[in-house]
Amino acid sequence: MSQAFDLTGRIALVTGGSSGIGLGIARCLAAAGAKVAIAALDDEHLTNLDPAFLPIACDVTSYDSCEAAVAATIDAFGGLDILAANAGVFPQATLDTIDADALAYITRINVGGLANCVKAALPVLKESRAGRIIATSSITGNITGYPGWAHYGATKAAQMGYVRTAAVELAPYGITVNAVLPGNILTGGLEGLSKDYLKQMAAAVPSGKLGSPEDIGHAVAFLASDGAGFINGHGIVVDGGQILPE
Repeated sequence: MSQAFDLTGRIALVTGGSSGIGLGIARCLAAAGAKVAIAALDDEHLTNLDPAFLPIACDVTSYDSCEAAVAATIDAFGGLDILAANAGVFPQATLDTIDADALAYITRINVGGLANCVKAALPVLKESRAGRIIATSSITGNITGYPGWAHYGATKAAQMGYVRTAAVELAPYGITVNAVLPGNILTGGLEGLSKDYLKQMAAAVPSGKLGSPEDIGHAVAFLASDGAGFINGHGIVVDGGQILPE
């Protein structure tokens, strides 16, 4: 591995990292040499993690819980260099069914969770020689739209607004803030969808196949590395070219 992309000696915290894209991110960061803590709601995925990862029960809607997750990472590994803020939800709802409660729920997790994690991690990230914050956003809301995902797309666009402003605010501390924007990725969360719907998702990608969680993880590992030290306030689209025909 090129020295520019080597994360040996770095310490990472991945939220929502016990399955799906988050687990792909955790695996790629670990493969690059980082020590990785995984924070997620206390579920069976968290208890069955590879022992190489530090499991931490965390509810990103609670600032105190995020602060405790950061403290647990520091206690175990001695610091924190990389925050991969991946936790999020993607409930489907048509416009005529989205009410204030549904909007508040998804915003509290997708946007509020990002803000809570960043705020909790800031004191230790400012002490790092290479602080990195990488959010998991989406092409939906930022570049594309799709029926049933209006409130989800709104939160993902809001995340990018947060990323850009945070990048400017934290630049004097040597911290970069970026995001990955996944396209159609095959995760456990899609298992309940019909085969026809999955085929439709795959057909939207020029190669005719869905991406993997590790495809997103590799992009996060790059943004966490020294090689991406001059990339700040941007979102990297990882979609296999999905947005091009559209």
